[in-house]
Parts: sequence; structure tokens; C-alpha cells
Amino acid sequence: MFLSHLECTSCGLRHDWSQLQNLCTACHGPLFAIYDLDAAGHSLKRETLRTREKSLWRYRELLPLPADVDPVSLGEGGTPLLRAKKFAGDVHLWIKDESQNPTQSFKARGMAVAVSMAKHVGATKLAVPSAGNAGGALAAYAARAGVEAHIFMPHDTPRANIIECRELGAHVSLIDGLITDCGAEIARRKTAEGWFDMSTLKEPYRVEGKKTLGYELAEQLDWQLPDVILYPTGGGTGLIGMWKAFDEMETLGWIGKKRPRMFSVQATGCSPIVRAFANGDSTAAEFPDAHTCASGLRVPKAIGDFLILNILRQSNGDAVAVDDEEMI
Repeated sequence: MFLSHLECTSCGLRHDWSQLQNLCTACHGPLFAIYDLDAAGHSLKRETLRTREKSLWRYRELLPLPADVDPVSLGEGGTPLLRAKKFAGDVHLWIKDESQNPTQSFKARGMAVAVSMAKHVGATKLAVPSAGNAGGALAAYAARAGVEAHIFMPHDTPRANIIECRELGAHVSLIDGLITDCGAEIARRKTAEGWFDMSTLKEPYRVEGKKTLGYELAEQLDWQLPDVILYPTGGGTGLIGMWKAFDEMETLGWIGKKRPRMFSVQATGCSPIVRAFANGDSTAAEFPDAHTCASGLRVPKAIGDFLILNILRQSNGDAVAVDDEEMI
């Protein structure tokens, strides 16, 4: 394992990875896992990956779990990159089919790593707000790990998501309001209940699982990154994670300096990043009256908004809104 420490993305304060950590103790910013990439580069070469299992754990040296600890795994990662000729016209369009993950979404990546680390560091009760697939992913990985899952969902969450969580043994609470209200309920009760908060970017390891999207894309494209990445954005952890992966790969000497233009795609009825990007803001105000049929994108205020906006601007990207009718 080459994990060195956790570092605040806002103020830079270092934190101990061997203790349960949520946000920065000084400024409440999200924490990133920082690795000794020089040492990792001596141990892991691109060519080594060819003989490894097709899961996200093929990048084990670049993930936080100690080498002698078994991960909580259901076979996540290693999803296909499919050419989409029908929709592309003259453009070379590829779709990363994350429905092939164990819980049928990319949320499995983040929860596999986050639950593995939470269990290793001592958590026994995990809580998350969810309006879509994160709840099902936590329920599945908590069941695999033998720990409790407490999932708070808006009342109008699709019934299939609610049933999935309950059938996997999670404790499900339905809340009047949005995902932000669910998160607030966890924050209010977590100390008394002994829950560890697994909310998006309120713990440091879901983004580590999701960064493997970036590693896989590079590997599947023979270490040449695409020109553009379109990313459906709620909390934006996958977009942030991929950008982190690109930086790590450059340091390892696996790729050059060229980066894709990153595009954040949101629903018109809940598009705080789109609005902030257009206004030139560094953070996004909470989006009023958030509504969209894409329940997983109904995130009116993302804690990592400043990271998303910075990535979009660094990459000469953009943020676009799509009507529900266009999605369907």
C-alpha cells in the first residue's frame, strides 16, 4: 500500500488515514487520499496490468486498502467501453457501460472501496442519503461486509431503489424533501446513533473507487485519453475522481499532459453546476425547486461544486443542461 495521508482539498491540512475521517477538521472541506506515487511507480508498471483480474482492484497499489487486507468486493469494475455508432454520426463516440457493475451502476465502484476502508478502520454502522443507486450499492456492500447500512431516501425515490435496499437488509428511512434533507437527518443523528457518514465527498474513499473509471478509460484506449468526456453530474464524484486519476497517471509516467475536455451534464430542473459555470462563479448556489425524472441527478447542492467547476475550467470544458423529455 502506498497511501501516505489524507489532505484537505480546500486548505491542505493533512489528516491521518488510519482513523475514520469525514470532512477536514479545520475548514470542513472534502479530503483526498494522497499516495507516494514515486514508490508506487517502482512497484507497478502499465505492462503488469495485462495479467491482472478485470476488476477495479487491478489498480490495488493506487487504492487505499492495505495489501494484507481483503477488499469487500462483488466483482466491481472492468466494465466494457462500447462504440456507439448509431448515435455518433462522424464522431468516434464511446459509452462506458457501468450497468455491468454488481449493483448495475458506477456507484458500486465507490462503495466497494469506501466500505472496505470504513470496515478496516473500525466502522460498524454506515449511513448514506440517496435518491437513486448509491443506496443500493451501500446496502449490497454493507451486507457483504457484515456491517449495518442505514439509508435515507426522499419519499418520491423510485420504488425499485427502495425495494432493492430493503431486500439487501438495509434500514431504510423515507424523508419528506430532497437528498439534502436526507443528508441533514444523518448529520443530526449520526453521533447519537454511532453511524459513519458515507455521503458523497463527506468521506475520502468513494472518490478513490470512482477514479478507477479514469484508469480503465486510459487502459482501454491504449493509454490515449479521449478528447471529450461527457459526465452526468449530481454530486460529481466520478468526474472529480477521473481528473484525480489523470493527474496520478501523469505523475506515474503512464500518460502525458494532455487532458480531455470535461463536460458536466445536468437536468434542466436541477442544474446548479450549469448555472454557476455560466455565471463564472467558483461555487454553486443551491438550486431552488429541484426536480427531474433522473432522481440520481437531483442534487441541488454538491459539496464538491468548487472542484467540479475548477475541473471544467481547467480542461476548457463546459456545463450543459438537458430536459427530461430529451433524456427519455
